[in-house]
Amino acid sequence: MISCSQATKQLWDYVEGAVDGAQRRVIEEHLSVCRRCCGEVEFAEELRGFLAAHGDTDLPEEVKVRLTSFLDEL
Repeated sequence: MISCSQATKQLWDYVEGAVDGAQRRVIEEHLSVCRRCCGEVEFAEELRGFLAAHGDTDLPEEVKVRLTSFLDEL
């Protein structure tokens, strides 16, 4: 099973559907036992929804990096 750090690094790609089937299953296995990472996915999905509602579905790479770093520090 992957660690929280590994899951967090793939969080945005996971939420955006940009991971392949095998990697998606690995992440989902981790999410099935990790409440913290589930919360991070929920946050990312809400943020993505907010951006989509305001006409922008792509999160800038700099924002992805900063959020990933912030979430890793929690």
